[in-house]
Amino acid sequence: MPETPLPDGAPQSAEPDLSAEEIARYARHIVLPEVGGPGQKRFKRTRVLIVGAGGLGSPVALYLAAAGIGRLGLVDDDVVSLSNLQRQIIHASADLGMAKVESAQRALSRINPHVAVDTHGTRLTQENASDLVAGYDIVVDGSDNSATRFLLPDICEAAQKPLVTGAVGRFDGSVTTLLPFKDDNPRYRDLFPKPPPEGLLPSCAEAGILGALTGVVGSIQALEVMKLAAGFGEPLIGRLLLYDALSQRFETITYKRRKR
Repeated sequence: MPETPLPDGAPQSAEPDLSAEEIARYARHIVLPEVGGPGQKRFKRTRVLIVGAGGLGSPVALYLAAAGIGRLGLVDDDVVSLSNLQRQIIHASADLGMAKVESAQRALSRINPHVAVDTHGTRLTQENASDLVAGYDIVVDGSDNSATRFLLPDICEAAQKPLVTGAVGRFDGSVTTLLPFKDDNPRYRDLFPKPPPEGLLPSCAEAGILGALTGVVGSIQALEVMKLAAGFGEPLIGRLLLYDALSQRFETITYKRRKR
């Protein structure tokens, strides 16, 4: 198995043991040579911060909890509304009006009691981002606004934390993985130099969004986290994966670090 690309500050000490119940729970992972017992133990010791408990954050959190990631942090300041339920599958009708981080925490505890869940019922900002990111090994951006998408890469680069960032439109989505602090890998701003002008991109409330699309893109983000955590496969570093739901087509764009 290749060495995990987690930064030097990530916990690389003795791997936690798996209980008999956990071995049975994760049996289909453990029989995979690329994961095995060592990879599953790496999942267990990994801490992942998920920014956004909505359309993308829902499948990310659900699959990472099911996979046995040891600690998940959820950042969101919103409450569950009826229009969320068409795509934000971690929430249910009974959760209407509840804080999204609390609703998500309840759902994740039902899926896997071995996973610890931290709730951060706040919006990620310039003032709190560094403190939030510091407590985790990998960060996932499931936000729905350009300000967060441009803030998080800067914060994660300074903290030397891998970032898996995704975005969705009406019928399309994209995912890339950022480790610009290693091996001269590219930055987010090498791909998107500047945020779009305010108001240029319509919100999902204005433009609409296909619910299952967020499941596709969020699941890919979860896979990227698992590859980073256990050190298998080839993460989307320097590659932007594009998905078109209307034609069921995937394309990949490569990008490099710009000379400054």
